[in-house]
Amino acid sequence: MSNTADHQHDQGVEPAFEGTPADALPLTASEDRQFATLAHFGGILGFVPSLLILLIFKDRGPFTAQEAKEALNFTLPPTVLALAAWLLSLLPVVGGIFAVVNALLWVTITVFSVNAGIQVNRGRPYRYPVNLRLIR
Repeated sequence: MSNTADHQHDQGVEPAFEGTPADALPLTASEDRQFATLAHFGGILGFVPSLLILLIFKDRGPFTAQEAKEALNFTLPPTVLALAAWLLSLLPVVGGIFAVVNALLWVTITVFSVNAGIQVNRGRPYRYPVNLRLIR
């Protein structure tokens, strides 16, 4: 730290942040398609990857924003249901039924997410056949 910064700190004044980052650049067409694809493939892990991609890249790439919203809308409800089924699978007697339901939910999410990711990687927008589209 410089002497000026030490002097300001001693007087209770916080020094200005040095080296503020520039605005993030827009995604190239290739990057836009790549992150849109990752938003769908991330569905294998639930809704968190598509949520993070949407929050980070929504203003940087229109295709990424569109596809991340579609992936998030598709993965959010079944992920919540799968987590509930997992908790209920811990119950004695009926737990086995909920474990099967949980597995079926994850297999369904995985199949649809991989199919969507393949289509989006080819540059084609994808719409899930069943989707609530809560997030616009």
